[in-house]
Amino acid sequence: MKDVTIWRKPSEEFNGYLFKAQGVIDDSINSVIDHIRPGPCRLDWDSLMTSMDILEHFEENCCVMRYTTAGQLWNIISPREFVDFSYTVGYEEGLLSCGLSVDWSEKRPEFIRGYNHPCGWFCVPHKDNPHQSLLTGYIQTDLRGMIPQSAVDTAMASTLVNFYGDLQKALQKA
Repeated sequence: MKDVTIWRKPSEEFNGYLFKAQGVIDDSINSVIDHIRPGPCRLDWDSLMTSMDILEHFEENCCVMRYTTAGQLWNIISPREFVDFSYTVGYEEGLLSCGLSVDWSEKRPEFIRGYNHPCGWFCVPHKDNPHQSLLTGYIQTDLRGMIPQSAVDTAMASTLVNFYGDLQKALQKA
């Protein structure tokens, strides 16, 4: 997808990278965040995500969720499972959906448990076009397991670009 930029810098949280992704999406901030936050929309379009379960629901827009991801790079990176606390809130003129992995005792043996350090998606109206949104994500995922860091870095950058393209296609269908 054009107009998506990915940056990275060493994370202060773990021995990996903090990725920043930014791009323009042709839809309102509410529609964009509704497709990103935990819920039924996400599984319909996110090609990397294979399952999602809400494990605990605290209040509207606040939950603990478990999701699984498909293998990547011809399964050099095997399927992963994440358990994250997720919170979505209005912030200034936009919306923020943030998350952080939490300890959860139940583990599925067919998955490697990954860990998301503090991360989030900020969505604000585009300053030049009210029918577009500027979506910025900060992601620092520790995939864990026995994978070379170079494979993780390659997969993460391309995965984030694909994320924007898949999201835009889903919003056009909605």
